[in-house]
Amino acid sequence: MRTARDGTRSVLFVCLGNICRSPMAEGILRARAAEAGLALHIDSAGTAGYHAGSAPDPRAMRVARSRGTPIDAQRARQFDRRDFSRFDLILAADASNLRDLRALQPQAAQVSQARLALLLEWAGLGEGAEVPDPYYGRIEDFEEVHALLDRACRRITARLLGMAECEPQHDGMGWSSHC
Repeated sequence: MRTARDGTRSVLFVCLGNICRSPMAEGILRARAAEAGLALHIDSAGTAGYHAGSAPDPRAMRVARSRGTPIDAQRARQFDRRDFSRFDLILAADASNLRDLRALQPQAAQVSQARLALLLEWAGLGEGAEVPDPYYGRIEDFEEVHALLDRACRRITARLLGMAECEPQHDGMGWSSHC
């Protein structure tokens, strides 16, 4: 197994309830990292504990299964402050999740702000770009979110492997990447 070029050994995806976006991202990155031979500990959590212990949303499980990234065995959990020391990279699905995480983040010097980012922005898919929450939507919304997360996870995998063309670049107007 290969290791990430930047030393990242663990990634945590965070959304609100940990039943739609973050479990799909976890399942997808597990698959993409395995395909690339990249050794990573990958997990997901929610900023709220509404669904702690529950399986992912049935629509998320259905779409993930159909795309070869099954998440049926996952169980929702609430983000824990100790996750700041357990994970090298914490990626939030949207700005609200990122604000919640920053509010929980210890002010200790060893905890770097760079460890926390918006998932799509870190993947080079646009400054401030957010993963839409499909929870109140239709199955098609889950399919679109899965496709978006797959694109992001492919870029994340490439970035961790040090593929320069996948490094997000800021051109003064926004973030972009050409991978």
